[in-house]
Amino acid sequence: MLVSNNAEKIRKVYSWATQAREPERYYQHTELGFNYRMSNVVAGIGRGQLKILDLRVAQKRAIFDFYRANLSDLEGLTFMPVNTWNEPNFWLTTILLSNGVSPIQVIEALEMENIEARHVWKPMHLQPVFSHYDYIGHDVATRLFEQGVCLPSDTKMTENDLKRVIATIRKLYHA
Repeated sequence: MLVSNNAEKIRKVYSWATQAREPERYYQHTELGFNYRMSNVVAGIGRGQLKILDLRVAQKRAIFDFYRANLSDLEGLTFMPVNTWNEPNFWLTTILLSNGVSPIQVIEALEMENIEARHVWKPMHLQPVFSHYDYIGHDVATRLFEQGVCLPSDTKMTENDLKRVIATIRKLYHA
């Protein structure tokens, strides 16, 4: 329990326990935070969902396959690869854009249709909270952030929902 008469400090301390995310379109962190929240109710729901895990993975794969079948012909739009040496869970369908259409254009076009999409996660080495630390690596994570979009992938989406997303993206390529 935390008690204070300073609402801003309460919000800040609360944010430390819930990821310390800033209100940006992408995940931006100016302070170190953690995600320590899991109640017994959430744990119980998680156990119950394990019973339908195979169904959810199949639904996620169907969403990925539908997007891929209907967007793969667009120049400069690619999907994250599916490898032969593993079996992905298709939790999230992401695309990379490299030919004139930017992630923010896709996100804003979908937003105009009341459809939520997001950038892929901002790499840790680009987060302000870690800006003074060195990192080892090349520009792969930066490129993925700059070119990537997470498409809507909820298992409750209907074929019509998916078609709306596809139609909105295709308009950007035919404008």
